[in-house]
Amino acid sequence: MLAGLYLGLAGYYSGGFGYGIWVNGVYCTGRSVEEIDAALKEQFEETEFEVLFEDGTKEKFALQDISYEIDYKRPLRVLQDTQNPYHWFENLKKRTGNTIVPEITFDEAELTETIEGFTAVKAAEKIKEQEVKIVKTGQGYVLLNKAEHILDKEQLIFHVENALKTGKYQMETSEECYKDVLLTRVDEKLLSLWEKLKVFQSCEILYDMGDETVCVDASVVCDWLTVTEQGEPYLNEEGELVLDENKLKDFVNRLAEEYDTLGKEREFQATRGDTVTIEGGTYGSKLNKQAEIAYLTDAFLAGKKERHVPEYIQEAYFRGKDDIGDTYIEIDMTEQQMYYYVDGEIYEQAPIVTGNMVRNMSTPEGICFVYAKQKNRVLRGSNYASFVNFWVPVRGNIGIHDAPWRSSYGEEIYKTNGSHGCINTPYEEMKNIYEHVEIGTPVVMFY
Repeated sequence: MLAGLYLGLAGYYSGGFGYGIWVNGVYCTGRSVEEIDAALKEQFEETEFEVLFEDGTKEKFALQDISYEIDYKRPLRVLQDTQNPYHWFENLKKRTGNTIVPEITFDEAELTETIEGFTAVKAAEKIKEQEVKIVKTGQGYVLLNKAEHILDKEQLIFHVENALKTGKYQMETSEECYKDVLLTRVDEKLLSLWEKLKVFQSCEILYDMGDETVCVDASVVCDWLTVTEQGEPYLNEEGELVLDENKLKDFVNRLAEEYDTLGKEREFQATRGDTVTIEGGTYGSKLNKQAEIAYLTDAFLAGKKERHVPEYIQEAYFRGKDDIGDTYIEIDMTEQQMYYYVDGEIYEQAPIVTGNMVRNMSTPEGICFVYAKQKNRVLRGSNYASFVNFWVPVRGNIGIHDAPWRSSYGEEIYKTNGSHGCINTPYEEMKNIYEHVEIGTPVVMFY
């Protein structure tokens, strides 16, 4: 009886799958290949395929549009052939799960037609030949090739086919799906012009303007090119580009206009708390424009790449738009106080006496600078000769000095008993300032 039962079950399982066999989640014991194939197809839920492009757009198509079919019969038969129906008893205590991939078929012609209908493919196909031109941008002249990184229809079809055949229903386009159109058909004149332009705009000069830098690169020198009435780069009889020297000069003039500070009006934060506007004076920087035009012409033609400190006719103690810096002498003629700042901190402070206002000898306003230092000097005028221990001239014959003949300073002495225009300072404070102040230090004078 046992032998008969064993042989009977072996015969039963020989026509189907053995005991405890599962395939892709479907129970297969005793079932035929056709039955399992039908069951597996019933649980197949995919209805469409999706392509994700690198720009974030998507394209979808229905699987039925390409006659997409799946068939599990061949892999089921292969699996079935590996079973021995006489070993059915081995599965009594275990569940045997199997995973198989169906055979997939689709109409390649229909797939090609479907992909050709993609918006992205149509856009790529419109580029029949490369569109290449030279354009001027904010970064200089560039060679614009609109045929770079173009979607390749054939490669896209190839990759979609591979995805479908491996049972995938979504695909992201990879680099292989794109190509660059070679510049084989571009006019030789265009490429020749581009090579000349690359050389023309190759210099990279970093102007060191103190607290700022100005970069002279392709975005700047592209404006120095001589162009035709149509705005196209002009070539001379030798076929070479031509530098427009006037445009280079305009650049240097604009640089000077922006960064020259000599004689310019400035806003100054006074120690007394308010902001004063100060005009004129002898302090500040002034570019040597002729020297810079010559330098830039040479640097441009040589394609130099370097950091450059410009040449000045007059150079301030601190270079830059804010050239007063944090070390300076402040002379407040309304408060009759002088402050000597070093690195932003008051190093010395003193009451002073400035020019006699009643006698029309007022100390002039403006931003000047220490241009000399001298001890034991006799100051002379039309009707006086005064000995001073410390003499620090700041503007012409106007200077800061001690005044041995004075016994008091500050308040309103200057209005009726002021100096001939100089800044009278107590001996000890003047001695301290003299010993520490450097030539070139800015002196800010205001009421």
